Amino acid sequence: MPALQNDTLIRALLRQPTAYTPVWLMRQAGRYLPEYNETRRRAGSFLALCKTPSLAAEVTLQPLERFPLDAAILFSDILTIPDAMGLGLYFAEGEGPRFERPLRDETSIAKLAAPDPSESLRYVTDAIGEVRRTLAGKVPLIGFSGSPYTLACYMVEGQASDDWRNVKLMLYERPALLHRVLETNTRAVAALLNAQIEAGVNVVMIFDTWGGSLSAALYREFSLEYIQRVLSQLKRNSGAARVPVIVYTKGGAAWLERIAAIGCDCVGSVPAPRSRAISIPRCCSPRPKSSVARCRRRSSPSGAGPATCSTSATAFRSSRLRKTWLPWSRQCEN
Repeated sequence: MPALQNDTLIRALLRQPTAYTPVWLMRQAGRYLPEYNETRRRAGSFLALCKTPSLAAEVTLQPLERFPLDAAILFSDILTIPDAMGLGLYFAEGEGPRFERPLRDETSIAKLAAPDPSESLRYVTDAIGEVRRTLAGKVPLIGFSGSPYTLACYMVEGQASDDWRNVKLMLYERPALLHRVLETNTRAVAALLNAQIEAGVNVVMIFDTWGGSLSAALYREFSLEYIQRVLSQLKRNSGAARVPVIVYTKGGAAWLERIAAIGCDCVGSVPAPRSRAISIPRCCSPRPKSSVARCRRRSSPSGAGPATCSTSATAFRSSRLRKTWLPWSRQCEN
């Protein structure tokens, strides 16, 4: 792995001094970019774009051509894992992801198995290889996965939901079944993240998008516990370099201390105090100045504890990025 020319993000995540605040976009490649739309058109569909390594690498790198960002984030989707499990992922126009075969009974859950990333998810690691060759150490590459609970939400519900009714019914009426799904998902998430680390990503992130929809007690039992199990299985060193881990729980600001205690390097949530900018949760915002995420080392005399990432309704304070982002974003608003 070539030495990083810009290691500002890595240093921030490891709580080391940095010359400036590193910035990256959580949805770095997307429909706000005309070049992304053209590449997706060539791919034919969102899923084909994810599963074609050369095209996934292309859109991963596109934002770096426009903005002075401090990291690239792999273009993929958290639902590639349940798709590889055989649940039949597809994207309905205007309705988002859906599964042909959601998990609703004991028989289907008993058949569930963690996929081998070297086989059914090989396109993910192949894309990482292509991105790394092109980046040549310019900035770090971030890999990611959904959390076991967030994946389970889609796998049981069969699609996105406002209330996750079927998941909650299983949680209360058949908790052992849901735990079985979560155990399988934990193995799958850990295997995929380890494969990404072996392929050369510099940082990994776990998106716990729906953990915040649970009560505090249920969050600890059904989400946080399984994220901690994932962390315990990660190979967090790539050669001589340590691979930092970010855990992001949407709506989990009240649980930052508990999340920090599981052993991650950086905690992400919305909103939280004492934070410093590192990521923008919605890069396609009509008013990007109000959707800046900030990440700071947690205040403590010893500097111990993970960094924290959070959304903050604050003005864009990175002068490097402001020069290119704000004029361009104003054009998008007009």
